[in-house]
Amino acid sequence: MTDCSTNTIHFSSCKRRKVEADFSGGNITSDGGTLLLKLADKRLSLIHEVSQHIDDQRRQASCDHDIETMLRQRVFGLCLGYEDLNDHHDLRHDPAIQTALGKDTSLASPPTLCRFENRADRDLAWKIHQVFVDKFIASFDTPPEELILDFDATDDPVHGNQEGRFFHGYYDHYCFLPLYVFCDDQLLVSYLRPSKIDGAKHTGAILKLLVKRLRSIWPEVRITLRGDSGFCRRKVLLWCERNNVNYIVGLAKNSRLQAMTSSRIEQAAADFNSTKEKQRLFGEVEYGAKSWGKNRRVIVKAEHNSKGPNTRYVVTNLSGDPQELYDKLYCQRGEMENRIKEQQLDLFADRTSCHKWWSNQFRLILSSLAYVLMDTIRRLGLVNTELANACCNTIRLKLLKIGAVILRNTRRVRFLLSSSYPFKELFRTVHLQLNTG
Repeated sequence: MTDCSTNTIHFSSCKRRKVEADFSGGNITSDGGTLLLKLADKRLSLIHEVSQHIDDQRRQASCDHDIETMLRQRVFGLCLGYEDLNDHHDLRHDPAIQTALGKDTSLASPPTLCRFENRADRDLAWKIHQVFVDKFIASFDTPPEELILDFDATDDPVHGNQEGRFFHGYYDHYCFLPLYVFCDDQLLVSYLRPSKIDGAKHTGAILKLLVKRLRSIWPEVRITLRGDSGFCRRKVLLWCERNNVNYIVGLAKNSRLQAMTSSRIEQAAADFNSTKEKQRLFGEVEYGAKSWGKNRRVIVKAEHNSKGPNTRYVVTNLSGDPQELYDKLYCQRGEMENRIKEQQLDLFADRTSCHKWWSNQFRLILSSLAYVLMDTIRRLGLVNTELANACCNTIRLKLLKIGAVILRNTRRVRFLLSSSYPFKELFRTVHLQLNTG
C-alpha cells in the first residue's frame, strides 16, 4: 500500500533500502540521563528545601501541579538544555522527565510555569541564597582551614524594556550587571543588579554577611577575598583589615604606580630586547591612594613580550613571595570566570527576558540551582574520573542526553538506554558515587 502520510520524512537510500523517519516511536526520550539529576537532587535535598520557602497562595483544590514539582521541572529542564518556557509545551509529556519528577502524567504547561516565575519577590531571593550557603557549609565533612571567596560581575544583555535595564558604556549595550560569588567551584551568590551602578556595589554588604555566617560555623577559618581591580574599593579593604579577612585584588594602573615601578618595567623591556623572549619580573611597593589614607602592599608584575609591556598590579594584606602570590593565588581567579561562563552559556543565566525585576532575579536563581545540581554531579559523581573537571555542557552531552526507550506498567518503569552509548561504565560510576554517602 502506498504510504501517503505527510508526517514521514524521506532521506537518501542506504544500500538500496529506503530511509524514512517519523515521530511515531512512542515512549522514547533523548534525556535518559535525567535520572542522574534526580539522584543529585536527592543527595542534596536542594529543590525540596528551596520549595519550602515559596509561599503557595493558590486554591489547592484547583491545582494539578505543586510548587516543588514545578520548580524541579524548570531546573531539570535547564540542566538538560531547555532554556525557554515554550520548550515545556512538549517536554511536559516526556516520560523520562515525568519519571525523574515522580510523576506519570503530564507536567505543568508553559503558562503555568510563567505564572509561577512571576510570583517571585525579594524575600524569596534572600531565602534561596540562604539555602545556597547552607548547602555549601554542609558539603564539608571537617572544618576547612581556609576559604577563598571569588567575587566577579558580568554583563547580562537585555533586548526589551525590562525593569531595571540601563545602557552600560563599557559593554556598549543595555544590560543587567549580576554579581557572582564562588568558593572554588561552589556557588554562593548570584545577585542580579542594574547596570547603572559601580561594579563593586553591595560587595561589602555581601562579604560581611558571608563572613558572619561562615565564621558562626567555623570560627577559626581563614577567609580571603579575591577579585579583579573592579573590587578594589577603600571601604571593602578597610572592612577586611578590621575583621581579620585577607584580600588579594587587582589594582588599576596609574602614572604614580608606574613611576614607582619604572625600574622593573624598564628592566623587563631591556631583557626582552636582548633575548626576544617574554620577560616577567616581580616586586612590591608600599603604595597608598589618596582616598586610602594609608599605604598598602602592592605586588607588581612587570611583563614585556612581543606586543609590548603588560604590567599588572595587585594589592594585598597577605605575606609571601610576590610571584607566588600572583601566579598561584591571584591568577587562579580566572577559574571563576569559567564558572560564570557555565552559568551564562550552558545554563542560560542570561535568559532574563521577563518584564518584572524579581522574576528575572528568580530566573537567575533557577540557573544557579541548575548549576548546583550539575556541580554536584561533577564534584561527587565524577570525582577521579576522566570528566572530573568537565564543564556543564560536556556533562550534559555525555551523561544526560542519552537515547532511551521507556517502558511503564503498574509495577515498574524501565529505561532501556541506548546499546551504543559510549559511556556506560562512567554512567555506572556516577550512579554509584552519587548513591554513596
